[in-house]
Amino acid sequence: MSLIRRQIEEREALNLAPAATRSSESRGRARPEEECTIRVAFQRDRDRIIHCKAFRRLKHKTQVFLAPAGDHYRTRLTHVLEVSQIARTISVALRLNGHLTEAIALGHDLGHTPFGHAGEAVLSELHPEGFHHYQQSLRVVDLLENKGRGLNLTWEVRDGIARHSKGRGAILPPVTADSDLLPATLEGQVVRLSDIIAYVNHDLDDAVRAGLLRDDEIPRHLIERLGATSSQRVNTMVCDLVQQTLAGGGEQLTMSPEIVAAIDELRTFLFARVYENYKVHADFFKAMKVIRELYQYFLAHDDHWQKSVNYPEDTSRDRMVCDFVAGMTDRYALDLYARVFLPKPWSVL
Repeated sequence: MSLIRRQIEEREALNLAPAATRSSESRGRARPEEECTIRVAFQRDRDRIIHCKAFRRLKHKTQVFLAPAGDHYRTRLTHVLEVSQIARTISVALRLNGHLTEAIALGHDLGHTPFGHAGEAVLSELHPEGFHHYQQSLRVVDLLENKGRGLNLTWEVRDGIARHSKGRGAILPPVTADSDLLPATLEGQVVRLSDIIAYVNHDLDDAVRAGLLRDDEIPRHLIERLGATSSQRVNTMVCDLVQQTLAGGGEQLTMSPEIVAAIDELRTFLFARVYENYKVHADFFKAMKVIRELYQYFLAHDDHWQKSVNYPEDTSRDRMVCDFVAGMTDRYALDLYARVFLPKPWSVL
């Protein structure tokens, strides 16, 4: 049966672009293990991520809008799936390793907190060592899953997860100047860029659906440059990236300056009109209070809290509480807050 895996590896060697990452050339795992007879290493990583508990919890974690009532708003899970689809399309067109790309994309947000970046901001304030969701994503796959054993992913997938975040930094930082900020593989860099392509489009779409924006408020020159609909804009960005990268030899991801500038302007527009909108922030201030008080409560109390991870003996209580709170879904955090802090009605005995 192992012949099947070797055949897949041989096809990768023949068909992938020179700059692509071959499964057979992976730097390996922290704990060596017997290879699968059918799947290559990056396929196994993808499957481990999809089947882990942290991945399932993403369906009840905020993307932009807190606990939206409508069924069509994005959650953290649907965001991850959209990133994966965009990234795989790009990778196939560039003849990169689609298995590696998909694994990184599906795992890149496993460490996100409840209530999106509002939760991240609170934990960064409360935890003595600070908090970043991309570091927590790595912590999830290295330690927190499987009761302290982690998922034992390959080095390349872990690198892509750890370096996917860009905040409001450059969309395409120069490799020579900021290579330490970029994933080591082109597949990881594709995921990093696909993350931006996904969220500037689906967050804009959700903002219009929520009534925060009207279509006619989107800057006209951005519509003319990128497209009038979400699908048109995604297609413009993806096609430009593929065409420009191939024209440059395929060794480095490249986009035309006009498209990069348009994406950057669209991202700035979203920060001003959506992410920092007072209507969105009003509920996030309440959510931040929930996270803050839960964190402080569990520092002082063990009730309601059962540690499901076999931590090393020197792990601080702050660290364990941070992991516990960060792993919550929005609805679990709200339900737990009600159980801990709100009075319960008396029942008739």
